[in-house]
This record gives sequence, structure tokens and C-alpha cells, in this order.
Amino acid sequence: MDDLKIFVQTSLHLIMANFKLHTPFPPAGDQPKAIDALAQGLKKGFRHQTLFGVTGSGKTYTVANVIAKYDKPTLVLAHNKTLAAQLAQEYREFFPKNAVHYFVSYYDYYQPEAYIAHSDTYIEKEAMINAEIDRLRHAATQALLTRNDVIIVASVSAIYGLGSPEEYEKVHVKIEKGSVENRAALLRKLVGIYFERTNADLNPGQVRAIGNSLECMPVNERVIYRVTFDGEVVASLEQLDPVSRAKMREPKSVFIFPAKHFVTSEEERIRAIEDIKLELEEQLAKFKREEKPLEAERLKRRTLHDLALIRELGYTSGIENYSRHFDGRKPGEPPFTLLSYFPHKKDNSADFLTVIDESHVTVPQIGGMYAGDKSRKDTLVEYGFRLPSARDNRPLRFEEFEERIEQVIYTSATPGPYERSHSEQVVEQVIRPTGLIDPELTVRAVSETAKYKGQITDFINEAEIVIKRGGRALATTLTKKMAEDLSAFLRERGMKAEYLHSDVKTIDRIDILTNFRKGIFDILVGVNLLREGLDLPEVELIGILDADKEGFLRSETSLIQTIGRAARNILGRVILYADTMTGSLDRAIGETNRRRALQIAYNEKHGITPKTIKKEIHDIAASMRTEHQRTIDELLALDTLAYKDDPVAFIKRKHEEMAEAVEQLDFETAALIRDELYKLEGNGPKKKPRARKALGGS
Repeated sequence: MDDLKIFVQTSLHLIMANFKLHTPFPPAGDQPKAIDALAQGLKKGFRHQTLFGVTGSGKTYTVANVIAKYDKPTLVLAHNKTLAAQLAQEYREFFPKNAVHYFVSYYDYYQPEAYIAHSDTYIEKEAMINAEIDRLRHAATQALLTRNDVIIVASVSAIYGLGSPEEYEKVHVKIEKGSVENRAALLRKLVGIYFERTNADLNPGQVRAIGNSLECMPVNERVIYRVTFDGEVVASLEQLDPVSRAKMREPKSVFIFPAKHFVTSEEERIRAIEDIKLELEEQLAKFKREEKPLEAERLKRRTLHDLALIRELGYTSGIENYSRHFDGRKPGEPPFTLLSYFPHKKDNSADFLTVIDESHVTVPQIGGMYAGDKSRKDTLVEYGFRLPSARDNRPLRFEEFEERIEQVIYTSATPGPYERSHSEQVVEQVIRPTGLIDPELTVRAVSETAKYKGQITDFINEAEIVIKRGGRALATTLTKKMAEDLSAFLRERGMKAEYLHSDVKTIDRIDILTNFRKGIFDILVGVNLLREGLDLPEVELIGILDADKEGFLRSETSLIQTIGRAARNILGRVILYADTMTGSLDRAIGETNRRRALQIAYNEKHGITPKTIKKEIHDIAASMRTEHQRTIDELLALDTLAYKDDPVAFIKRKHEEMAEAVEQLDFETAALIRDELYKLEGNGPKKKPRARKALGGS
């Protein structure tokens, strides 16, 4: 371990241990006093602070300034992947010379294992891992172990179980030019840290042997390291571009981390197997006392099967359910998480800053994760599908999360009761540097005789005016089905519209928002995903349908957040379709008008003319796409017009090309054509959870 520590210490001088903030403009409006107040609060040791900042006031820029002053690694938590991706891009712009990483769940599709007792239905776990997001997760954890100038923007995936940072760091492989090593031994070492051997093109986490050389692609970056041997000595070490194979540089040494976060030594694996066997015996005895022979037989078969695979292969599907045994934790002890990888002081208290973005949503989300997971696991344990230790593969409880963080800054335009009651100071940031005023609000009554139709007709008329002058429009509905139906109806009317909700895949959500900003379509229809944190300065009009339906989506907080999406454009306005004035509507309108009055007074006093925010449009999903996906996108750009001209002839030709590629055993080309057709035709393989009657089976 000492050589890695020395390497890190030396490297930190080269990569600049301190945060270097890129300031495209000086702080303005309420930002200077907010930055000073928050920084002073951290200096005084305040554990909880809230930045109560209106939409468009530059809360992220304020926090970036505070991070630069505080100069410690920082965790930024967001409540969904889309917002996390946007924040990661913003922090990269503010800290171009520092390590800003993105850490979210790596599943494109996830169906957890479950058992429904009343129908005796067992649902197997199914998951599709996004390899590129997995790469970004590894890049994040490795940065935390090797650098001090790190900002990790994460979803609540940060509180879920992750492998031990000590084991992950301990089993790295050091490759050094001139060191005594042979190819076979190095290959065994890499396979031992879960690298997959291949003879084909390399992907992250793979290694291949070619002649007297060994090539591997680390799981955290898109480069190839080629190690050439001269007998028992590493003669050369080169970093290659994975596409052109051009030599990028010749490092003197490189550290290769494991290809998986869950790493266990052979000794620990043997110990864990014995612990699992002991727990199995105890649980079987319990089922015998309770006269549950079916559950006992089911558990025995499942566990012995898993143990056989772990013993022979080191892995089994669902191995995470045995994580407590591999980690050496006691029953009930919390798992290692992303927070475990951040630096800690000698007394084991956190030595990093935590920023909880859109805290009124993120804090309750963190608090609600444990209970849902426990309920599902309790059922699996009770009916013999899992050992009791499966319960310890879980997210952190809220109190455990609180214990693992130290100084926290909550940011929100509508802080919740938790932040307000815990914060030692609440810093208000109402005045926007741009001089922009909160949008003008109009409450528009709609006849109850055809309420929904009346709202839509009115919204379309208003949207057409906005679109003609180059603006964009948002419409918010109460359900996903309404969002889908409305976007389809708008397209039938010849309008360019798309919908966005939680069933849309992570990367697709980001693509939709990017295309919306670019003007590829003009109207975006959604539910609550159109609220917190989304930065869309092109939006001139928001239509809030059924604004008088009191509830979560039409609460005071939700209404204020939705209204805020139009606060980045000088022409921004919001139409609230309502026949009755609810308490939430009344309070949201009152707060918006209060903020408008403050900003107008400030603008008049300082002679400020409001200006629409100008913000570059970045494809923040690009870094999450695989090479395969990027190739498909390029093909789509070339073939879309041909498809539109004659879809039938185009599809027929593509199917012929795909068949020809298969005949020539060119399966890669065939797969590219297949996936291009899926996208053009708007379909593709659909994942469905595999459910079956349990009937005593495993």
C-alpha cells in the first residue's frame, strides 16, 4: 500500500490538490452575501445550513464558490439521474482542472427479486447494467482514493451497498517499466481482480495477450495500456488510444484497480463460505421448530447452489445478498457505501462537504429508501428464498446517513421542514444576477363541461404564439398516461412535441432535454420531472393543467418549483388552469409575487435591465454512451431522411444488409443495423420481470 500512497502524494502536486474555480463572471445579486455567509458558517463549524435560493438565482454557482473556499472533497446529492447529470456538467465547467465525477445507479433496467405471498408468485431479479455508467462509478471511487480535489455528483445510489474501499484499494495491481514480472503472472493478477480475458477488441475491465505483450483496458477510463515484456522484465509501458491505437504517452508506472467494487481475498472468501453455512444451519433449525418444511427445503437448495458457484467461480447471481459475510460485518451493521470512500478524520468523522440539492425532495427520498427495501427482504426471508443476512444488503437508514456526513449545505427554492428545523442558518438568495423577474402568472378558469379539452385548446393557442417567435413551451399533467396522450395529440396537430417521465431511460431523458433546448422539438410534456433543478432558459411558456387538483403534484412546493422553470427567460409566463382557488395555489401565487416585487425594486434601484440567461447546450449524455450507441447515432443521422422518404423500401434494404452481414459472420455490423432499426421504428426488446409460481422451487 505504501507505494500507492507515495504515488498519490507525488501526483497530487501535479494535479493540483486545491480546487481552482473558473469564474466566467463575478458573483452578483444576492450571491456575494450568500457565499460569504455560507463560507463563514462552515468556518464556524455549523453542521447544517440552508441556501434558500429562488430558481435562476445561481445556487450552483454560489455553492461552487463555497466549495472553492472550503477546499475539501465534496459530495453533491441529487434526487434523480437527470438532475445529477446536469449538475455534474455545471460543476465541470466551474472546476475544469479538478476531478468532477458522476455516480448514479448503473441499471438501465432493474426488477428486484420479490415474492408475492398471496398468489405464491416468485419474481426473479433481472437487471441490465449500463457499462458506461459502471465505468463512471469506478472513475468516481478511484478519484476519491487517489485525489483530494474531487467533487462527486450522485443520486441516492450513494447510500446503497458498495464494496469495501479498503479491499478495493488494497488489491490494486501496479505495473512499472523495468520491474521484474512475466506475462503469465501479470495476466493471473489481473484475472484475480475480476478482469475478463478476451481475444477480441477490448472493453473496460478486459485483458488480452498478444505475442510478448499484454493489453488491458481499465474499468475507469477509455484507454488501453500495452505492457511489452523482454523475458521476465517489463520492457515498455504504453498508453494507447482504443480506436486509432495511436500511442498517447509512455507512463513509467500505472495502478490498475479491480474491475468490480465487491472484492474479496481468497482467505476472506473461505471464511465467508463457512459463515454462510453456519447461518444456513441456524435458519434451517428455526424453520424446523416452526414446522416449515417447504421453506427449509427451498432455502437449503438455493443456498447450497449459490455456495457451490461461489466456491468454484467466486461469484453467483445475487451474491450481494451475502455481502455481510464477505465484508465481515455483524448482523444489522450498515453496509459500505460511496460515503465510505470519502476521506475521514482520525476520529472517523467525515472530512468532506455534503451538498444536498433540491433538498425538499432529496432528503425525504433518502429517508424513505430503507423501509421499502426491508419490507421486500423480510418477505423473501420469511418464505425461505433468502437467508436473514440478505437484509443487511441494503441502503443506509436515515440516521446512519446523518452519522456518515458532517457539514451539510441544503439548497432549495422551497426548503422542507427538516432543513428549516436543523439549519443553524438559512441564507436567502432571492435577487438574480441577471435581473430576471419571476414569471407573470395567469389563473385561467376552464368550463367544467369539457375541462380537459378546454385546457388543451387554450394551451395550444398560447403555445403556437410562443413557438412562432422561437420559444419553447412546457405542459405539466397529473399522470404519465396523460403526458403520453397529450404529446401524441399535439403531434397529430402537426406540433413537434415529446413527453418525459420516470419510465424514460436515463440517457434518453437527457437526450430529450438536450433536443428540446436545441429546438428539435418545441413542446415538452411531463409530470413531476419538469420541476426541480432542470435548467431550460429557452422556455417562455408553462401550462399547468388541473392546477386546482390539491395534492402532491399541485402542492405549494410543487407549484413554486414548476413556476420556476419559466424564471430564466425574460418572456417567461405561466398559465394555471383552475376553476377554484386552492390553499396551495393561493400561497404559491403569493410567494411568487413577493419575489417579483423584491427583484423589480432591486432592478429599479440599480438600473438593471433583465436579460434572458444564455447557456451553452451540452450533450451531457455523450459521456455515458457506449461506442456501439454512438455508432448507431451516427447511422441514424445519415439514414433518417432515407427512412422518411420510403420507410418500407428502407426497412427491406436494411433487413437484407443485416442478413448478409450474418451470412458473413459479421455479427457486429448485424447488431448495429438491428439496433438502428429498433430506434427508427420506435420499438425494441422489452424487458419483463420473470414471475412464476414458487411451488417450493428455488
